[in-house]
Amino acid sequence: MMKRSILFFLSLFSLYMANAANPYDNPDTIVVARDGTGQFRTVAEAVEVCRAFMDYHKVIYIKKGTYKEKLIIPQSLTNIELCGESRDETIITWDDHANINKMGTFRTYTMKVEGSMITFKNLTIENNAARLGQAVALHTEGDMLTFIGCRFLGHQDTIYTGNARTRLYFKDCHIEGTTDFIFGPATAWFEHCFILCKINSYITAASTPKDVPYGYIFNDCTIRCAEGVDKVYLGRPWRDYGYTLFMNCDLPRQIRPEGWHHWQKSREATARYLEYNNRGEGAATQQRVSWSHQLTKKEAQKITLNTVFSVNHQWLP
Repeated sequence: MMKRSILFFLSLFSLYMANAANPYDNPDTIVVARDGTGQFRTVAEAVEVCRAFMDYHKVIYIKKGTYKEKLIIPQSLTNIELCGESRDETIITWDDHANINKMGTFRTYTMKVEGSMITFKNLTIENNAARLGQAVALHTEGDMLTFIGCRFLGHQDTIYTGNARTRLYFKDCHIEGTTDFIFGPATAWFEHCFILCKINSYITAASTPKDVPYGYIFNDCTIRCAEGVDKVYLGRPWRDYGYTLFMNCDLPRQIRPEGWHHWQKSREATARYLEYNNRGEGAATQQRVSWSHQLTKKEAQKITLNTVFSVNHQWLP
């Protein structure tokens, strides 16, 4: 009898210890601060203590500071929110580029997001490598990712939206770069974003698969160019069926009259490049390439968040 009681209490104690092993397994906010006033000094440490596949919302609040980290949000994490104290003063930065030890484009990221159902607010994500090759700031692989009021800084390939059929929503964000600085196969909606072109080059390089109905949609965005820039393409198709739409956007005079580049001549027959109701000196459509398409009002009305994000299953950010 005594032996049974001891075993019983040992099992209860083991269960208690297992549940108590992670004191952060709760919906409370975790605070990160470089100056040591939070629970952690790095974002990576805070991410590490979050439980896999959480069924509650967990906030990682990041105080002002520069966090030099090459950060991965693993596939096992869901329902977390990374929220900065200040968009311009909460900075996550790294400086890899493609020609360091021949690492190639896809390992240069500052932040790689493999998890799904994750939100980012009021943060700067930066790749501050010298202009010596592709250098990704944000690399996404997860689905249902939301970016609100964030800043993305880099040169070539600033944002890589990986994995076809994943859905990304960018709202009130600042995005800047040089060549193909928004690229990849994901479906991404950019709402009221500010996009800065730093050299004469291409804004987008979508690689939307043939069987995915939507790629990049820019709605009510403002495009601007750095001093000395005078010839910018809206995009070029990285793969045959690249999809990009600019609608209700402010396009500056530096946008080339033809608007789009084919990358390879054969892609003129397959690339899906569209515009609707844009404004500004760069919005004139008379000299646009013949293989792009100007939507009618009726066609444009069908392109909504609800429609675009109905891939796989319904999601509204």
